[in-house]
Amino acid sequence: MSAAAAPPFAPWQQRAYDHALAALESGRLGHALLLCGPARLGKRAVADRLAAHLLGADRDPRAAGLIAAGTHPDLLTVGFAPTRDGTKLRTEIVIEQMRALSEKLSLTAQYGQTRVAIVDPADAINHAAANALLKTLEEPQPGRYLWLLAAEPMRLPATIRSRCQRLEFRLPPHDEALAWLRAQGHAPAAAEEALAAARGHPGLADHWLREGGMALRKEVAADLDAVAAGRAAPSEAARRWAADELAEQRLRHAAAIAAARASDLTDLGRTRRLAAWFGRANRTRDLLRTTVRADLAITELLLAWRDEAGGAKRDSRR
Repeated sequence: MSAAAAPPFAPWQQRAYDHALAALESGRLGHALLLCGPARLGKRAVADRLAAHLLGADRDPRAAGLIAAGTHPDLLTVGFAPTRDGTKLRTEIVIEQMRALSEKLSLTAQYGQTRVAIVDPADAINHAAANALLKTLEEPQPGRYLWLLAAEPMRLPATIRSRCQRLEFRLPPHDEALAWLRAQGHAPAAAEEALAAARGHPGLADHWLREGGMALRKEVAADLDAVAAGRAAPSEAARRWAADELAEQRLRHAAAIAAARASDLTDLGRTRRLAAWFGRANRTRDLLRTTVRADLAITELLLAWRDEAGGAKRDSRR
């Protein structure tokens, strides 16, 4: 896709792109770049646009066409690959993928002198793959660019992070985020509600508004209230949460709801307990990527939520 044909950037994406482009054109952009920040802020769109610029898509219609078709030989991408049986995607990036990427990067560019590799999400690289990636980072070649995209960059080993320049994506100011959401066609009241629920994250708010995420959030809040009040058994709610592909989203909503409620409290003890539960909810979400039974992990989490509610009641009687 050429720069002219690409959809317009959000303001925060444009700032990030302009910063990276200025570094590139002044010779300050090294071979390894870590694009990091919350998911759904457009890191991949910026990486793709910058790659298109490097590979001449804005000057060469043929290059633009190859990139748009996903067949440009000098644009290499690594993401989640299918499992061996081909029934689903892996939940991590493995060593074979990193070795293959290293081999491709070492080959001569087929168009011009530049090859670009994008690893997304880089924070899903497993330990063995990280070691293979480190070798590639330690042996840079002229005209080779390796860009890592990570919502949680601290998951990457320090040895990898230290060898990369960083391009940070941060949440934009509230007014800018709200104006962007309205420009996407969302009603003002709905945009304001979703942005508040997403704690100022416009990309997440937009996703929720388009994909039913706000309705799901309200369901999660109702379940948490029912569990806390004893109207629903934790195991019953857990079975429903784990019954489809939305389990991870439910846990994200649950953690966000706990954080929002903690921020409104003056009771320091309960604030700390909710903060601890917030961390536990995020750890449970991580467990879903393993072989653990999701319903059992979520049941334990909701039991802790019920216990926290019981503790709050006891505190109120003192």
